[in-house]
Amino acid sequence: MTSVSQRKRQITTAVSDNKLTPALFSYLNSFIYHLKVERGMAKNSIDSYRSDIKDFLLYSEKDISSYQAADIVKYLLVLQELGLVNTSIVRKRVAIGQFFGFLQENDVPIKVDLDQVPRLKLGVHLPDFLTVEEMFTLLGSLQTSTPLEVRNKLMMELLYATGMRISELLGITLHDLNLTDRVILVHGKGSKQRYVPFVDSLDELFVRYLNQSRPTLLKLKQSEYLFLNVRGAKLSRMGFWKILRLAVIAAGIKKDVTPHTFRHSFATHLLEAGVNLRIVQALLGHASINTTQIYTHVDMRRLIETHSLYHPRA
Repeated sequence: MTSVSQRKRQITTAVSDNKLTPALFSYLNSFIYHLKVERGMAKNSIDSYRSDIKDFLLYSEKDISSYQAADIVKYLLVLQELGLVNTSIVRKRVAIGQFFGFLQENDVPIKVDLDQVPRLKLGVHLPDFLTVEEMFTLLGSLQTSTPLEVRNKLMMELLYATGMRISELLGITLHDLNLTDRVILVHGKGSKQRYVPFVDSLDELFVRYLNQSRPTLLKLKQSEYLFLNVRGAKLSRMGFWKILRLAVIAAGIKKDVTPHTFRHSFATHLLEAGVNLRIVQALLGHASINTTQIYTHVDMRRLIETHSLYHPRA
C-alpha cells in the first residue's frame, strides 16, 4: 500500500515537472479561454482554476478519453490524507468537474461521470472579523506624518468604509473617484462594476493624499492608479500585506488580520446595526444574497441575547 508520504512525493514530483502533454495543454487552454472570454471570470479566479486543473492532470496524466471518475476520487482522497482542508478540496472538485463538463459540451469524448465523485460536506465557516472596538483601535493607531503613512491610513480606512476586496482597492484609478458625491466606481469580479459610498470623515485624508502624498510618490512619473508604491508604480497585493502586518503588530491586535478581514468586519458591523441584508449584498457586490448570509452569524448572537432579555417566558 502506498503511504501518505509516498503519495505526497508523487504529487510534488508531478507538479514540479510542470509540463503537460501538448494535447492536455491544448484542452486546458481552451477551457481557460472559455472562462476568460465567454464567462468573463476575474483573473484571480482563472488562475485558481488553471492551477487546480493542471495539478490534477499532472498527477494523473493520461489521454483525455481515458479519465474516469475514479481518477478524480483517488486524487481528492490523496489531498485529504495530506491534510488539505475541505474547502480547498471542494474548490478543486468544482474546477475539475467544470473542466470535464466543458469538454463534454464541446463533443470531446470523455468518460468522466462526476455524479460518481462524492461531494464533501462543509461545516459553516464563520468569517474572521474584528469587533468595532478592535477596528477603531487598529485604524486609530495609524499615523499620518509621512506620505506613506497617509497612503496606508487611507487604504485601510477605505477598506473598512466600503467593504471592497483588496484587488478592487488596488485597482482604483483616479477616473473612478467622485469626491464630490463621495462614491467610488469599483471594478469587481467577472468584469462587474458597482458604485460604493464612503464616509465624509475621509475627506481630509483624500485631500492630503491626492495633493501631497501621491505627487511625492509619483515623482515625475505618470500613473492612473490611486495607490502607488515608493517607486511610483501601482501598489501590489504583497506590498499591502506587508503594510497591514506591521500595522496590526503595532496596534497590539492579537487576531490574524488579513485584507479580507476588513470586508468581513464591514458586513458584520452593518448587519449588527440593522442594515438590510440586500443593501449589504449590493455594497459587497455579491451576485447572490446566499453569499451575504454567512455574515449574519453575529446577528444570531444578538437575537439570542435580545430574546433572553425580553421574551415573557425567558
